[in-house]
Amino acid sequence: MENLPKYLLGLLASLLSFFAPIRELILCAVIFIALDFITGVAASYKRAHRSGEPWGFESQKARATVVKLLCVMAGIVLAWLIDAYILSYMNLRLANLFTGFACGVEFWSYLENAAEISDHPVFRWLKKYMKSKFDKAIGNEQRFEE
Repeated sequence: MENLPKYLLGLLASLLSFFAPIRELILCAVIFIALDFITGVAASYKRAHRSGEPWGFESQKARATVVKLLCVMAGIVLAWLIDAYILSYMNLRLANLFTGFACGVEFWSYLENAAEISDHPVFRWLKKYMKSKFDKAIGNEQRFEE
């Protein structure tokens, strides 16, 4: 019984080493989600300050971010498992694609938050430009104006 902590740590180390090939993907997702969370809180504060309403940190939104992070991490792991063990002969790199998509969504949210926080023209321009590109990609074309 006194060796139980050693066995548990050994099991944990083995499990973590199994997922070592995707540590960079998970780190990227964590960074993007964390940055989006931080800028989201700042944008929320800025909105409340502009409207003259009281501002408060909502733990429900923080909880939603933790759930999102866990779901993205699970998605990366699942995509990697498909890549590595089910469709390994195809070299699809689904984990990279999934991580890129998740980080792209977080980047979009970051741009929205940055535009609201700073009200800087470059962020407003980027937001409009990205929206016009997205609308064009889905067939809902609108003219982009600088």
